Amino acid sequence: MRNLEFGMRGVATCACLALLVVSAAVSAQTPAAGDAQKGKELYLKYSCYACHGYDGHGGAGARLVPLAMTVTRFTAYVHNPRRMPPYTEKVLSDAQLADLFAYIKSLPASPSADQIPLLSRIIAGK
Repeated sequence: MRNLEFGMRGVATCACLALLVVSAAVSAQTPAAGDAQKGKELYLKYSCYACHGYDGHGGAGARLVPLAMTVTRFTAYVHNPRRMPPYTEKVLSDAQLADLFAYIKSLPASPSADQIPLLSRIIAGK
């Protein structure tokens, strides 16, 4: 009976330790939420609007809204992009990119065509 008690306690202890390890790993991968107001200031300061538009809906650069990336992927891309100038960690820190990400995520998506009066009339054939 004593071996069974120890065995059950051992299993419970291992389960608790495993939960703590997984929880710590998830916390380490989950960056702190950014500040959208600071992100807006950075968007203007670094002239992101020149390519991505003031509303993030594109122009010469890629459309940012809706942004389908995670903050981790966004940060990695901005530091080492394929089609835009790189903003290395010396230029924009990960914390600043989290702010920028929060701002972009706060921008409203474009309305669908049926919500735009002129386009809805064209679609309806009127």
